[in-house]
Formats: sequence, structure tokens, C-alpha cells
Amino acid sequence: MAQIAECSECGNARSLFGDCPHCGSPQIPLLAVDVIEFNIKLGNPSVDDALEILAVKIREFLELGVKAVILIHGYGSSGQGGHIKRAIHEALENNRYADRVDEYIYGENVPYGSPAYLELIKKRPGLKRYLRHFKASNAGMTVLLLGSGYRSA
Repeated sequence: MAQIAECSECGNARSLFGDCPHCGSPQIPLLAVDVIEFNIKLGNPSVDDALEILAVKIREFLELGVKAVILIHGYGSSGQGGHIKRAIHEALENNRYADRVDEYIYGENVPYGSPAYLELIKKRPGLKRYLRHFKASNAGMTVLLLGSGYRSA
């Protein structure tokens, strides 16, 4: 996996969150990329927990300078789309994250080479390395373009 952040004090690779494992610095790391992938399904959260986790993570991503998120929410085994997917789509459509998310595109609408794909790549070239793997649409993810006008409290 490519390095996405480095410690602002010692320069070593580190995770986005928590203290640097090399020097212990609590400082916000420097990003090597402006697009990240986030799997909201990890840990099998409830729908309400997933929505709250997403709200917190979007704020953290914005503070780090992330511009776009490939949000992995899964499709669900019912064939109708999973509960988390439906809840996230509903929250986005009802502007729950409107102060932080400028635009969202459902994975099923961005197959490789489609007009929507090409438009996204123009807006955020860093998405290409993620989206090129989806030769067909991917209903288990949503692309979030984060707000450029966001101000932390």
C-alpha cells in the first residue's frame, strides 16, 4: 500500500490518526495524497453508528486536507442494497453532510470510462488510481468530494 501520510516532525510514514509510532508526535501528519479510501463497514457498526462514524471521519479528513473519499459501504446480501448503504445515501440526499460534502456520486454511476468517471477525474485526478479498478459500476461504494469551504470549529 502506498504511503498516504508522513510525520510532520520526523518524516517517517505514519497513519492518519493517533500519535506517530516513531517519535510520538501528536501533530497532524502531512498528506502524500488528497484522496483516500474509507471502509465504513469495518467492525460491523449499526446503521446509526455508521452515520455517526462517517460524520466524525469526514471532519477529520477535512482537517487533514483530504479532498475526496472513496467510501466503502458495501452493497448488502439482500440484492436490494444494504442498510448502511441506504442510510448513507438517504443522509446525503437529505443534506446531512452538506456543510462538509460538496458532491457525492454513487459507485453504480461511475463505471470506468463513463462520462461521470471522466468528469470526476477532471475534478480530482487522484481518484483515477481508485476508480480505474471498477470496469463496471460498483454499488458498494460512494465517492465523496469534500467541501473546500469547510471551517473547523
